[in-house]
Amino acid sequence: MQSLPQINASAWGGLGRPGPAAACPILRPPSSVAGNNSCFSRPQPHLPVLPEGNAVTKSRAAQGSMKALSLSRRAEDGNGVVTSEVPKPKSLQPRTTLRLGLPSKGRMAEDTLKLFNDSALSIKKPNPRQYVAQIPQIPALEVWFQRASDVVRKLRYGDIDLGIVGYDMFAELAEEDEDLIVVHDALDFGQCKLALGVPMTGKFAGVDSMEALCNMPQWTPETPLRVVTGYHNIAKRFFERAGLKNVQLMSADGALEAAPAMGSADIILDLVSTGVTLRENNLKEIEGGTIMQSQGILVASKKALLDRPGLLQIVHELIERFDAHLTAEQYFSVIANMKGTSPEDVANRLLRVPGLEGLQGPTIANVYNKNENGEAVHHVFAATICVTKKRIYSAVKALQKIGGSDVLVLPMTYIFNEEPVRWKNLLNALKLESKDVH
Repeated sequence: MQSLPQINASAWGGLGRPGPAAACPILRPPSSVAGNNSCFSRPQPHLPVLPEGNAVTKSRAAQGSMKALSLSRRAEDGNGVVTSEVPKPKSLQPRTTLRLGLPSKGRMAEDTLKLFNDSALSIKKPNPRQYVAQIPQIPALEVWFQRASDVVRKLRYGDIDLGIVGYDMFAELAEEDEDLIVVHDALDFGQCKLALGVPMTGKFAGVDSMEALCNMPQWTPETPLRVVTGYHNIAKRFFERAGLKNVQLMSADGALEAAPAMGSADIILDLVSTGVTLRENNLKEIEGGTIMQSQGILVASKKALLDRPGLLQIVHELIERFDAHLTAEQYFSVIANMKGTSPEDVANRLLRVPGLEGLQGPTIANVYNKNENGEAVHHVFAATICVTKKRIYSAVKALQKIGGSDVLVLPMTYIFNEEPVRWKNLLNALKLESKDVH
């Protein structure tokens, strides 16, 4: 499975993102959630939690290796009935349309639609009960609304060509599929992290790190560490990497946070946003217990990119639109009148102040007034710069200090640069050049 771009992640043993969960580095920004204290919908658990002492629990634990009371490969149907896995097609199925899978429910769905709208792409669904929609600005692309977990599965099986999903869901269900490639790794919504939640009291009172958790003498083949989670694949890789062998992975319906207090599990592994829900249920995070940071990503099928005509051009447009919007979101455009002997004089004053340099330097223009004869004469200069939103007030005060007046602060909609880095990385991964994309 390929990913773009590779990021050094020393905290993850130097492994880059986004590959299998064991190699997941910490992604950036983070903070919103979607329904039920989760930023992305979880894989639906199917088997009940078995209390400690249950015969099944004991027999599984006695085998002395990591066991799960739920299928790690999720081969169940929606009613919890185990079904045989359908073989993955070796080639693309012929069809005349290009397909994009989007999450259908929750905060993830809302944030995805907002991203498209902010990028001047409107998604039109004539009937709210329909699962298929169109993007008038990209008529060749069909939009299919699916559960977040199904977006990944249908990408793998070729039912869709592109998909937006949470990185946590991708890491859980992609199963190192080499055909899947992350096209955009930071859509800047749905930020959260996947982390352990450990009880604050009892035998865990002094446990504040992953090392301390692994070294607890209680974890034996007969009494394994019981972890309730909806992310069995990620959990298995995480605990194997940590060297903790006596682990039992469990699933549960409803809020996982209640399981330790009820005695049906020792700890939880779940999505965390602010940590408030953990603390309200007497759970804590521990050092080394954060498995990954997550947010929305755009994923594609490598086969589809190479073999479906027109798909690469659409991906290029999506990357450009998303990056232009996300970059502009970080800035204000600031215009100020300034007196000076020349444009160079004004520019020099701005360039000497950190934060007033703009993206590539200030733009200086003449400002004209009428003289007593009604003729236009040069009056002052107008300086235009881009300033990061988090520094806007200090930047305005710095402008005023060097002679700026009548300061205007304007929102920015898009900043289109030269070819986006993510597009160049995608072409490199596909072993293509720009001239190969028509």
